[in-house]
Amino acid sequence: MVEPEKASPFLTAEWRHLMMLNYEIDPAVLEPFVPNGTEIDDWEGRTYCSVVGFLFLKTRVLGFPIPFHQDFEEVNLRFYVRYKGEEGWRRGVVFIKELVPRFAIAWTARVFYNENYQSLPMGHRLEFREEGAARKGTLEYSWRFQSETHRMLATILGDPVPLAEGSEQQFIAEHYWGYAAQKDGTTLEYRVEHPPWRVHRAESAELSADIESLYGEVFTEFIGPNPDSAFVAEGSPVTVYRGQPIAR
Repeated sequence: MVEPEKASPFLTAEWRHLMMLNYEIDPAVLEPFVPNGTEIDDWEGRTYCSVVGFLFLKTRVLGFPIPFHQDFEEVNLRFYVRYKGEEGWRRGVVFIKELVPRFAIAWTARVFYNENYQSLPMGHRLEFREEGAARKGTLEYSWRFQSETHRMLATILGDPVPLAEGSEQQFIAEHYWGYAAQKDGTTLEYRVEHPPWRVHRAESAELSADIESLYGEVFTEFIGPNPDSAFVAEGSPVTVYRGQPIAR
């Protein structure tokens, strides 16, 4: 296997305004989705999945901008795993499903990474305003699915601050590897490189979506309108490296 740190970049972009709605979940629900060679990662004994909405900006694939496919929204459902590399544990994410508004982006991710992408009409709204001495913002991601509008919404308060060491927010935000199960039984590992993010506190957050139709009935018990925790990461430029197989 070519070591991931020697792999060449596949995609560069900016990920901005990452809304992370987090739900504690029974790990047994996630076991069928765990790629070979990895295991579920937890924070202080709690297993989480997250619905994450964010903006892809200035996207380039293999160094080239794709016309009309550089700036778009994404909403995904993900959970957290770890893989023991030569240097120790690598903490990563596994995606259950990813929504984007561009068919070509969904096709590329399915072909090169076997990720479960779906293209749907999508939009977003971001507003900031001053309320006395405080800065308040509203962030919304929306998508059309089965003739209905679904959305995730957060109200954020104050300026972004660095992640607290050892916090739940740091656990959610700082997973620098992705793992995707392949059709032949292998697992594709890819590195995601970005600086540590600053985060806004979410004063309130909610999700309005048909969870059963989007993700399956097994998730309806755990994912609902009110997340167990929520925050908004400022984001940064990112580099996603070519994937390499780790297990069969």
